[in-house]
Amino acid sequence: MAEATPTTASVHASHASPFVEIDRADWAALAPTTRLPLTETELVQLRGLGDRLDLREVADVYLPLSRLLNLYAAGARNLHRATSDFLGERAQRTPFVIGVAGSVAVGKSTVARLLRELLSRWDDTPRVELVTTDGFLYPNAELERRGLMSRKGFPESYDRRHLLRFVSQVKSGAEEVRAPFYSHTSYDIMPGAEIVVRRPDILIVEGLNVLQPAAAGRLALSDLFDFTIYVDARTADIEAWFVDRFLALQKGAFTQERSFFHRFADMGEQEARAFAAGIWASVNEPNLVENVLPTRSRATLVLRKAADHTVSSVLLRKI
Repeated sequence: MAEATPTTASVHASHASPFVEIDRADWAALAPTTRLPLTETELVQLRGLGDRLDLREVADVYLPLSRLLNLYAAGARNLHRATSDFLGERAQRTPFVIGVAGSVAVGKSTVARLLRELLSRWDDTPRVELVTTDGFLYPNAELERRGLMSRKGFPESYDRRHLLRFVSQVKSGAEEVRAPFYSHTSYDIMPGAEIVVRRPDILIVEGLNVLQPAAAGRLALSDLFDFTIYVDARTADIEAWFVDRFLALQKGAFTQERSFFHRFADMGEQEARAFAAGIWASVNEPNLVENVLPTRSRATLVLRKAADHTVSSVLLRKI
């Protein structure tokens, strides 16, 4: 990917906040000459259901972000090299790990997929892997046994020890680490299916609760991250996106007979809209308010979205 020309952006900083806020226009100006490496066809393949991501959004928001992440990754390599020299050893370099958090339906999966593609096109980070925390949900049978099926997506529905062990092994430089595979069609972990991660330059971990603090005296998953991103929006906007996505899925994936949600495919629009709003009110909004939103302040960078799904400003933690 082409090198960006340094540009100075105006930022809005408050002494009471750990972040500086950069509006979209100033953020876009930070990478004015970086070549856009994606085609429209590639972007369509990356775009999530309901997302309105276009090439302008990629150029304005995600190219500068990929450049910033590339700088952080290079800084981590330089620090590792200097530390190894100081200690008089030649320890192997470990992957740079990025966490991407945010609510259901906010678009964090699209952000993670897009960053994987952009970061893999920088010359010094060609191997970028993406793992979602969905694979570390307990299987449905175990959730049923624990009485947690109605709380799927809440922190207690995940095998957090397994997830922490997985990222710890990747971060330690293990040659090969395997993660379970989650099927959104069957709405369950797929027995025997795995995702294999082999010493990437960068690992992206995407999920609802990746920024949660640990219990007292324990290691948090976020302790293993080198950079963290929170995808943010007004709760009312996210609810609208969730309902719209449910209606789109009802006409698409839910029509497959093997879909866990096939029984909802024949609902009328008003019934489906009310049903989706009920799921939001009983499951996703409480999880957002109680568990996800409180972790926003722990992120390195916050992407703040407007009602039309575009990023309106970026908050970057002060160094």
